[in-house]
This record gives sequence, structure tokens and C-alpha cells, in this order.
Amino acid sequence: MTDPDSSREALGARLREIRAETGLAGKGFAARLGWQESKVSRLQSGKQKPSPEDLAEWAATAGRPDLLDELLARLRGVESQPAHWRHQLAAGHAPVQDRYVVEYRRTATARGYETSVIPGLFQTADYARHLLTQNAALMRSPRDTEAAVQSRMRRQKVLYEPERLFRVLIWEAALYAQVGTADTMTGQLDRLVGLIGMSTVDLGIVPLRAPMPLTPKHGFWIFDEQRVVVETINTELQYNGGDDLALYTRVWDQLSEHAARRLQAQHLIGRIRAAIAQA
Repeated sequence: MTDPDSSREALGARLREIRAETGLAGKGFAARLGWQESKVSRLQSGKQKPSPEDLAEWAATAGRPDLLDELLARLRGVESQPAHWRHQLAAGHAPVQDRYVVEYRRTATARGYETSVIPGLFQTADYARHLLTQNAALMRSPRDTEAAVQSRMRRQKVLYEPERLFRVLIWEAALYAQVGTADTMTGQLDRLVGLIGMSTVDLGIVPLRAPMPLTPKHGFWIFDEQRVVVETINTELQYNGGDDLALYTRVWDQLSEHAARRLQAQHLIGRIRAAIAQA
């Protein structure tokens, strides 16, 4: 769920990490490269997109030529809009998760709807680990599961920043889709219950048997009422036109009207948890 700006910022953050490992400040690293200090600053902040040659020089100057393939894969992710997962995952899941961290830090209000999975923002580490392992096998991408899990957990820090609001709907069917073991699922459902009542979270469960004005549709996210992101099996799509925003907003609003919240949601999740635990 990223845009070109956040992808560049995440790449810049990775360049900053590599530079910091040398023990050099930006000025000293720029001198070693033979660049202006301002260029190093722009690349590290994500204000400027590096060229492949820039990345090669950066890796070599840092004494880490082994990182060039990773950096080039991250650059392809920046350049791939709409973003095909084959390109985004060329360096593994961790770079994608890093971009999500940047995206959520730039977001004040998000509205999401998921039909088949617990959103990454609410996942436990164990649940996330199983999902990321499965997806790496499906996409035949590099296995960097633990780094990706750690990044996904870092993303969740935004839930504890009071100026933000995450309004998320989950179709009840997603709570039955077993990811990992029964313990993984019960722990994940406990996590959802724990989120109910947080000032930054408006969690709604759309019941299977609710009388709904439309069918459940596919998942999507609306960021700051400006951009819609839809993930398919092979591609991440983004829409920022007024008509598209209005359409997805209407769908979210209609689903929201029939969602169970607070105590009702707790009871619904509790029944599913009990059924899983007893199976």
C-alpha cells in the first residue's frame, strides 16, 4: 500500500542505514563519494530518486558491494507504479514492509476493509510470520521472513499515536480462515479484542448473516480521503480520482452501517475463538 514518495523515503532510509554503518556522517560520506553533501542528504531523505549508478557507488563506498542487488531491487519497486508484486518483492518482503512503515507514518486517517485476512496493522507476530512465509512460497520471492515480521510490527506503533485514526472493517469470514495453528488463531483473535476501545481504532466486524445492501466485495484502503489502494494477487492498484474515491467511500459507508462494534464485536470474536479452541 505504497506510493512513489513513500517508496523513495524507505529506500532513502536504507541508504542512511548503510552510510551510518560506516561510522561516517553525511559530510564525510559525501566527501568519500566525491559528491555534494546536499545530494547525500536528498537521497537519504527520499527527496531524490537515485540512479542505478548512484546505488553502485554508494554500496562500494560503504564497503558493501554485496548490497547492490538489494538496493537495485528496491529501486525497481520505486519505479513500478502500478506496482506488480513480482517487482516489489524482488528483494523480499522486508523492503515492502519498510515502505508500509513510511506510508502509515504519513497517514492521519485510514479506512480499510478486509475480506480474507486480518490487516497487517492488527496482526500478531506469529500470524504475520505464517502469512509472510506462505506468500514468499507463492510468489517465489526471497525468504526474509523475520526481517519482514519485525518491520510489520514496527508499523503498528502508529496505533499508539493519539493524533491518528484507523477505521477498519473485517468481514467475519476472515476470522475463520485458519492461518498457522489453532494457538496462532486464538492469539490473533485475542489481539483483535484488545484493540477494541482504543481511541485510535474503530474496529467493525461485518457479520456473515448481516442483511447487507451489497455483497462483500474485495478489500481496499482509503488513505486520508485522498487515495484508494487495492491489492490483487499480482498487483497493487492505486486510485486518486474523485469518482473512484467517492465510489469506494460509498462501499465502505454501506458496509460500516451493518458492522458489529465494541461489545457486540467482542462477543462475535469470542464465539469464534471458543469454537477454534475446542476444535
